Amino acid sequence: MSSDGTSAGAASGWSPASWRKKPALHIPADYPDMGKLADVEKLLSTYPPLVFAGEARTLTQKLGEVAEGKAFLLQGGDCAESFKEFHPNNIRDTFRLILQMAVVLTFAGKKSVVKVGRIAGQFAKPRSAPTETIDGVTLPSYRGDNINGMEFTSEARIPDPQRLLQAYLQSAATLNLLRAFAQGGYASLDNIHRWMLGFVERSPTADRYKAMAARITDAMEFMQSCGITPETTPALKQTDFYTSHEALLLGYEQAMTREDSTRPGEFYDTSAHMIWIGDRTRQPDGAHVEFCRGVRNPIGMKCGPSLAPDDMLRLIDILNPDNIPGRLTLIARFGSDKVAEGLPKLVKAVQNHGAKVVWSSDPMHGNIEKTNSGYKTRPFDRILGEVKDFIDVVEGEGGHAGGIHLEMTGQDVTECTGGGREITAFDLQDRYHTHCDPRLNNEQALDLAFLVAEKLAGKR
Repeated sequence: MSSDGTSAGAASGWSPASWRKKPALHIPADYPDMGKLADVEKLLSTYPPLVFAGEARTLTQKLGEVAEGKAFLLQGGDCAESFKEFHPNNIRDTFRLILQMAVVLTFAGKKSVVKVGRIAGQFAKPRSAPTETIDGVTLPSYRGDNINGMEFTSEARIPDPQRLLQAYLQSAATLNLLRAFAQGGYASLDNIHRWMLGFVERSPTADRYKAMAARITDAMEFMQSCGITPETTPALKQTDFYTSHEALLLGYEQAMTREDSTRPGEFYDTSAHMIWIGDRTRQPDGAHVEFCRGVRNPIGMKCGPSLAPDDMLRLIDILNPDNIPGRLTLIARFGSDKVAEGLPKLVKAVQNHGAKVVWSSDPMHGNIEKTNSGYKTRPFDRILGEVKDFIDVVEGEGGHAGGIHLEMTGQDVTECTGGGREITAFDLQDRYHTHCDPRLNNEQALDLAFLVAEKLAGKR
């Protein structure tokens, strides 16, 4: 390894610290003591990795199958994790929700579903404004629990490096529980089937879902009659589950980057299996693209109306120069009223370029609106509409509509309007708990899974 940290096998001119020479947007520079921040980052660099290089490589391979149209990506979880709501029940409920959605999508699409959570590290959030004003008082914006506090006080809004350590410890505990759930029998197909039937029985729109649920039940009973059960087939009582978050706070990501001991010269960001670059930080010459181009994790990149095809192709070549299937996931986030107009030119450019990418739909970020009472919300019909248009556009241009990327929770919150229970703007006040943007609740997310499954089944 050279004196600047560059290894022979690393990307040209890249090191875990090379991003520091680039413009870095949305990374706080107002810590009261930057020396204390550096000390915390140095300490984190000595901590154990949260994930392993081999796991990230396996995820890349699985996403390669998605890129080829042989599998489907389900990525979802909290908008922003918080210290306050850290509880095993919340982790369990989100995990269980993803498993139920995956079974529905697997059955309808006749493809395996790659399950990736927005969890165990999704703390930091870019904000549209550096400050916010309430009742005439202006303070720095809340940027996520690993940076500052949500409470609207001058003390809470001061960035605190110690929060990075707490975020690491919470991520480690979350991952430990997720691994136990995934491999210890909780993820048994019998359990998932039972949970799904419970949802169908409770749903106000049960009649619409009963036919598909009955077909899944028939398939399960056929398997059992053939002797294929969780007891005889261990694969039916465990699952593969991966973690992801936005790689926003690059000091933390650098501190968690390790060289793979089995493959010298290959570096992995061990804070998560997959990381992504946000719509606000995907500048080709910026710090976030620089960092992500050098780590070997699968990378996501948000693509919205402001991204021109030529700029997108430049970013693709920077982030995936070897055109490895599964390395790069393009996450389209347009808004239901813009996807049909803005997405086709991007898909067409990728097809003509021969780039092997995963196309995934983020139907959340382009569909935020504010109610008269001041709540931010997302209408369910607009979320569903964007996913349907995304599928039509990508498939129509010869690509594979490969996945969905959702902000959701396993809790019974009231943050997005609509869905089977027809949550209204008035209902939002009942259980509006988000620390950032509105999330689909457990029933709305399952509603979406069934309706997207219908769309996918119709495309086969």
